Amino acid sequence: MEKSGTLERITFALAPPFHPLNRITNLTNSRIAGRLPKLLINGYPHTRRYNSILSDIQGLLFGLPTKQHPKESPPVGWHPRLIRYVEWEGPPPERWDKSLTPQKGARDAEAGVVLRAKRVAGATQIVFEKEHRESLSPSVSSRVFAQLDFINHAKMKSWVQVLTTPTADTPGTTLILHFDNKRYLIGSLAEGTQRACIQMGARLLKVNEIFITGRTEWRNTGGLMGMILTLADAASSSAAASAEDSKKRALAKGKRLGCIDDVEKMQQLEDEAKREMSSKLNLFSAPNLNYTLATARRFVFRKGMPVSVLEIEAGESQKEGEQDWTPYWADENVKVWAISVLPKSEEASSMPATAVTGRLRPRKRTIDEVYERGEHKMNGNAVSVDTDLTPAERDRLTVKAVVGEMFDSSWRLDALHETPLSQIKLPATMFVRNTDTNKLERYHGPLPGQPLRTGQQPADPNMTVLVRKPWPGALVESLPPTKPRKEALSYIIRNHTQRGKFHPERAVQLKVEKGFKWSQLSSGNSVENQDGETITPDMVLGESKEGGGLAVVDLPDVDYIEPLLARAEWHEQKVMAGVGAFVWICGPGVADDTRLRDFMAEFKHLEHIISSPDYCPNNIALDSAAAATARLRQVDPARYVVPIHQNEPRASTSTLPEGVRVARRGQTIQLEPKVEVQEKDAIAQLNVAQTESETSKEVLQLAAEAQTSIQTASDEAQKWASSLPHGATDAEIVTLGTGSALPSKYRNVSATLLRVPGWGSMLFDAGENTLGQLKRVFPPDELKQVLRELRLIWISHMHADHHLGTVGVIRAWYEEVHGARPLPADADPKTSFDTNNSLAVVSEPAMMSWLAEYRGVEDYGYSRIAPLHLSVAVHARGAKSRLNWFVSPAALAEQGTQGARADMLANNTVLPNFLNLQDIQCVAVKHCHGARAVSITFPSGFKASYSGDCRPSHDFSRIGKGSTVCIHEATFDDELQGDAEAKNHSTTSEALGIAQKMSAKACVLTHFSQRYQKLPIMEHGAGGSDRNGAAAGTETAEAEEESADPEDGLEGPLEDAAASLPDQPSAESASKGPDGTITRSGSGVEAVRFKLDSDMKVCVAFDYMRVKVGEIPQMEKFTPALLKLFEEEEKPTEVEPVEGKKAGKSKKRRNN
Repeated sequence: MEKSGTLERITFALAPPFHPLNRITNLTNSRIAGRLPKLLINGYPHTRRYNSILSDIQGLLFGLPTKQHPKESPPVGWHPRLIRYVEWEGPPPERWDKSLTPQKGARDAEAGVVLRAKRVAGATQIVFEKEHRESLSPSVSSRVFAQLDFINHAKMKSWVQVLTTPTADTPGTTLILHFDNKRYLIGSLAEGTQRACIQMGARLLKVNEIFITGRTEWRNTGGLMGMILTLADAASSSAAASAEDSKKRALAKGKRLGCIDDVEKMQQLEDEAKREMSSKLNLFSAPNLNYTLATARRFVFRKGMPVSVLEIEAGESQKEGEQDWTPYWADENVKVWAISVLPKSEEASSMPATAVTGRLRPRKRTIDEVYERGEHKMNGNAVSVDTDLTPAERDRLTVKAVVGEMFDSSWRLDALHETPLSQIKLPATMFVRNTDTNKLERYHGPLPGQPLRTGQQPADPNMTVLVRKPWPGALVESLPPTKPRKEALSYIIRNHTQRGKFHPERAVQLKVEKGFKWSQLSSGNSVENQDGETITPDMVLGESKEGGGLAVVDLPDVDYIEPLLARAEWHEQKVMAGVGAFVWICGPGVADDTRLRDFMAEFKHLEHIISSPDYCPNNIALDSAAAATARLRQVDPARYVVPIHQNEPRASTSTLPEGVRVARRGQTIQLEPKVEVQEKDAIAQLNVAQTESETSKEVLQLAAEAQTSIQTASDEAQKWASSLPHGATDAEIVTLGTGSALPSKYRNVSATLLRVPGWGSMLFDAGENTLGQLKRVFPPDELKQVLRELRLIWISHMHADHHLGTVGVIRAWYEEVHGARPLPADADPKTSFDTNNSLAVVSEPAMMSWLAEYRGVEDYGYSRIAPLHLSVAVHARGAKSRLNWFVSPAALAEQGTQGARADMLANNTVLPNFLNLQDIQCVAVKHCHGARAVSITFPSGFKASYSGDCRPSHDFSRIGKGSTVCIHEATFDDELQGDAEAKNHSTTSEALGIAQKMSAKACVLTHFSQRYQKLPIMEHGAGGSDRNGAAAGTETAEAEEESADPEDGLEGPLEDAAASLPDQPSAESASKGPDGTITRSGSGVEAVRFKLDSDMKVCVAFDYMRVKVGEIPQMEKFTPALLKLFEEEEKPTEVEPVEGKKAGKSKKRRNN
């Protein structure tokens, strides 16, 4: 079918060929079970990848129909691998279609549809169909609800509650809309939002829609990834209860299809049944949210939680008279009008092409229907191609497909595929089947290209081993380009109009038979009476009531005020009917603008609530953590302070217009039965004095005795301190986050700041809201100094709880040090690097790729940092770690030969003195793919070693030999040894054993799965632990050997990426002890005794702790006081009896 005009198409480059006759990469090959349709790419037939991200993108782009094929022996197929996105710059081809007619030599007789694709600069061109555009709009069910004038279900009470206001803990404003059957999140999803929800006790399991306001930038979406992971895990736990139902459904369908003996088909049916029963999360945002999520594809992976992101551009606004002001989205509870505006300063020419086309009309088909294989409109033998798709729409579709695979993939962690040994790329876990027992065993034999151990025979390159396929995120190396977008999004949200009360007496008078016809009238349908007359609903129904609603308006700065206030929606009755309140989310200086205040005066009959950093005080939002720290300060005031906060706003609320309120946590806006702002549930500010008054005299007495003991033992402490390197005693360790896996009320996720006098500061990991924790620990002036002296961020591995705060910290550093000014385009980043004002981020390649890709969304300071990859040291080969300036996989792939690649890497090698370090070494540790422990030696000789997350590692103890301080994870208590082994973590005694092995002078224990970890009591003598014998002589677990090639770090999956809450104790904290019996953790207030054969000093970290290395011996003195404090906090408190009920007990304490 001939096409006129410019055809819209997408171009992908494929991986370099592994053989002259096969132009598809050998990096992702595997044996495929069952005959699959074949795809013609670049003139050669190759088996199409099944149930993977590439398959979904191909299906989306190609629209390939599916066919049933006869069963036969499974062939070996090679999968095309999506390497990078390439912009198409050539002229449009004259003919572009997909033919159903067999072509000679193009495919086998039983093969599927053939794609005719032209070769352009070595890339394959791919075409979108016009139906695909509809996936960028709300679903068909939303369209149905949007057209409804009334709802028929019983009236439900609904209200909006303020979860967060702008503070250091919670930078954004978040609201939750409550219905009996659902919840909706509205506003910012900034870092710290999830933890604030935990503090507020907000139940998020019923959340299926999130309406994100404002611009798509990290300060507005930094908490979204963590929130999605938590929601996905919660949904997974809920779905586990219905797993049996899924099996029953699959079994029934298998019987109908006659495939009950086909194991692979039955597994497919079961997966489909699980997806049908799974929850779906719909996200609404300004442009670039799909891209933001897609950048995380290498470390975010969940199954059974479909995520659909609808991005609303400035042009997708209601035109006057169009669609009768139909809402953008609706469901059975609410109607939503989205308002997307650009700042006044933004030129019209900068708007995307879609912005001048007006509103995207709600589609007529669901996304599942659009993506369904084999149901495409045909014109003869050709599929219609949309010639009107803009490049922006094409890119949005591509990225949307990637995001879809991240949260609802059918990839299986336990699926193994036969692969020749010569084609294995490290790191990889390989298995072979024992011919005697027919059981799978780990393969530990030689590998091609690797040095042989003594007595080993060379590897057989043709030997077949079993390996996992790369997970979907590893197949997409780069995304379509994007750029920062300025649209800011607001919403008008209303309940449906409530139909008037049915009056039966009127129906009787009008001779309408009781029963079905009464029901029809109640539902809004006309009927005929006994005389054949038409009776309309308005003849028997009372007056209808407009559903209550509110407008949530986000104004990042004053440039958005005029375009927002000029919108026609504010004066359109079809939109504003029933709206009774405005929530104004304002950036600095916006709330004082006279234009905004004039608007409020015009709508003074409505409620107005302002959430702004100018008027909302920086009070404590995480009451439990702050209260715990206040009590710790009573015990050890030298190490703990009450988190920095202000209970008074920067601007006086007396200057606000009359009747305008300031947002407060817990404040509610009732929507039904009438719109009303209620303050009764607003959270009172933390009363620090009252919290401290609850601490017992016994605890305070023990703390006083510890202070006295410190004074009497000063000579001993000074002797120990004199053995440290020069200046090491003044090095300060600040534990910003000491929890594991998830943020909790009491502990944030991993982050530790190390301040080294004369050198600067560095971060060991930066979990979500690390910046907020810094703001609570340091007063504003000192925080500026900390940011100015920040030199290095080390990220140990790609689990989200260890790095999602990195962008926020870099941005704060960028604004403080460089005034948010990027490096000039003609400047060389390497020669521009200055150890006095530059920042290096050192980690594995996946982390570097994420940071590099995210810079397309916003300028957060990437141009000013040094992105460095540190290779792992391998003792067996005598290989030391090597620092390299990060080179993207795309740049490496462009090098024609392996030698050219090696030269590029060599040219980007930097020495430790580039960072003003004496040495930096890391080793692979057993936790997940890419996990590393690091040891850093500073110019003074001060040496700090950090484990990250891992099982005890002999290699780590080797590179950390002679450390001044070892910071080691101690996720589990000793009696949870089984959990530690199963989840690749360390126990308290194992962590101490490794620190002692490296002859560390001090050890800081962190990363705890419980609120109160068992406190170690040191006993000097023979080394070891008296509990499990798991200390100095503990068995260590080493990681699989990794490739030194930075590109390889992007290949494999995170081994536990699909696990839910991987760092948490098992059910009921049960674990098998050394004797095989089941043990359970106690109350958490006991001590574990540990015998040392050295003078190593130990402390247990809590959030907000500041300790100098020279002071660590003092902290052991406080163990009795801390044990008593924890014991009291664990005691249940009496609950006052309620009339008709008996008095009970509760573990909760006030301010706790």
